[in-house]
Amino acid sequence: MSPHDPYEFDDDPNRLDLDAVWRFLSTEAYWGRWREFDDFRRQVRHAWRVVGCYDPHGDTVGFARTFSDGVAMAYLADVYIESAHRGRGLGRGLVHEMIDNGPGKNFKWMLHTDDAHGLYRDFGFAEPNARYLERQPSYHSGSGSV
Repeated sequence: MSPHDPYEFDDDPNRLDLDAVWRFLSTEAYWGRWREFDDFRRQVRHAWRVVGCYDPHGDTVGFARTFSDGVAMAYLADVYIESAHRGRGLGRGLVHEMIDNGPGKNFKWMLHTDDAHGLYRDFGFAEPNARYLERQPSYHSGSGSV
């Protein structure tokens, strides 16, 4: 018996209620509201792995998506649990299912987040070091010299 009973985690992308996930991501999530539904659907279709969290009625109440090279590195994205289902350890269960119970358990994992740092630290995530570089999207054209 799972400590998350009667909730279930499943990595079958065909089981996801994409409309429910999109409702959350497009209204509640601070990190990806710039996307259109077609963008999101394409991201799910091309994801290396997705994991859904399902309530006792089978409704999608949480989600995580990963893109990866499939060999050594993975990026964790779009992790959430609907607010009505929080406080039950489901976020921890969702991340555990994605990282430790999947084919990428020995990968180097990356993510960007403004919150839940304690949760991610419990899975070995740490503050980036000086070797980490990032380029933000640019919405203007310009010429640069090298």
